[in-house]
Amino acid sequence: MLRPYSNAPRTMGGAVLTELRVRDLAVIADVTLPFQPGLNVLTGETGAGKSMLVDALALLLGERASADVVRPGAEKTIVEGAFEFASAVHRHLLSPFAELGIELEEGRLVLKREVLREGKSRAWVNGSPTTIGVLAEIGALLVDLHGQHETQSLLRPDAQRDMLDAYADADVERVAVRDAHARLKEIETREAELTSRQEDVRRKADYLRHVLQEIERAKPKLGEDEALDVEAKRLAHAEELGRLARELEEAVDAAGLTKAQKVLAGLLRVDSSLGKWQELLDALSANADELAQSARDYAGSIEADPGRLATVEQRRDLLFRLQQKHGPTIADVLAARDTAARELELLDTADLDLRNIGADREQAAAEFTRATAALTVKRIAGAKKLARAVNKLLPSLGMEGGKFSAELLPRTAHHAHGAEDVTFQVKLNEGLDARPLARVASGGELLASHAHVEGGAGIPRRRPDARVRRSRSGHRRRSRGSGRRSVDGRVAGRPPGARHHALAADRCVCRPASRRRQGHERRRGHQRRRGGQR
Repeated sequence: MLRPYSNAPRTMGGAVLTELRVRDLAVIADVTLPFQPGLNVLTGETGAGKSMLVDALALLLGERASADVVRPGAEKTIVEGAFEFASAVHRHLLSPFAELGIELEEGRLVLKREVLREGKSRAWVNGSPTTIGVLAEIGALLVDLHGQHETQSLLRPDAQRDMLDAYADADVERVAVRDAHARLKEIETREAELTSRQEDVRRKADYLRHVLQEIERAKPKLGEDEALDVEAKRLAHAEELGRLARELEEAVDAAGLTKAQKVLAGLLRVDSSLGKWQELLDALSANADELAQSARDYAGSIEADPGRLATVEQRRDLLFRLQQKHGPTIADVLAARDTAARELELLDTADLDLRNIGADREQAAAEFTRATAALTVKRIAGAKKLARAVNKLLPSLGMEGGKFSAELLPRTAHHAHGAEDVTFQVKLNEGLDARPLARVASGGELLASHAHVEGGAGIPRRRPDARVRRSRSGHRRRSRGSGRRSVDGRVAGRPPGARHHALAADRCVCRPASRRRQGHERRRGHQRRRGGQR
């Protein structure tokens, strides 16, 4: 387990990695790193295990793991980390952590992950089991891993847009644009669906009218087909049914019930206890009389009627054809009639409905336009303010002639994120044109720019969406030999090219301007010497 948290106050802001423990990871047997306020630097020769510590942190924050990370001879790898949050960051993270079902206890968070030799993983948050996906969500909220050749979040247009909006304090406007866009898209979808249905009905209107008229002329009724089947059989076998009914009547009359009455009377004169038999015989006589009468009536009602039989067969044939066309049952035929009637009714009502939807769409589009305009105003002001803040810091990086700007590029079609795209542009030296940051910055300049744009300018981190998280996850898949990585805001790295990693508690670290100038001078001298040799 991690050691208890220190009660000593910490001076750094943001979310701070206070302790990291790694057991049985590759060449690491067991190491615990208690970090102190400020910059924490780990140095060592190649192969000493510096990259393993950053790998451990990546595992702790949801990176994909394989069984080969487990130290030979060990059953599992265990990584634990403790984070503390400043009050402002704690309040900012309450909502996204609540969506993940996590409660931040007094601004503290303890993560744990185990990777078994079989390749399976288990994870805990504050002692409660969780999924690796949740760890990845937490990692996206807390940590950025940086490296010389990695594509940083600072280079992504969506991340640049989120940074600018956060700096411009445009949360309310962003939500308004998102909701207005969702409302507009919902209305446009309804309008497109109704228009498509109307065109579809128009194409098959003649067929629908034929279906409706055919069924309405026939006027089928539920259960009618079954009743006609019974009647057809009776009419087809009328003579046979009449003969059998008369034979049944005669058989009941000849049952010898009169003789039974005489015999039972003789028995009762001798043994009066047989009175129950008289009751049974009386009931039998009554039932026999009723049965005989029913058979007599049935025989009288049955007669051959070829005309009626022909009518019944024609009706049965009509219903059979309807069932063959529109469904196996009469209920299906009636449902087809109702559907045809509704679709034909659409032709009469669709134009009015489309006019109403069109009015709603225009209103929603106006609301969306107002929302995007308000967001654009915030972004314009935020872009100017952000540029001033970053440009004040560029000279300290040895970029005296450098200039940063956040450009707003209007879109031809607005989307849920507003009416423009955001692009960070930078001019690194005098005489050069400003170009997108992703196309001109070197690895070290990216680290420096990220530190100043996201950290120095005071931009809080946003929770990325699923697509952004997948992008980060993909970027973290790298070879250990070339990926000198660091963690920004919580764990940060020294400039690319250094032979060690740095773990920082509060911000990224870049080379001082003096060291950068010395490096430039050495390179220029080397180039002059090579030119003289030629």
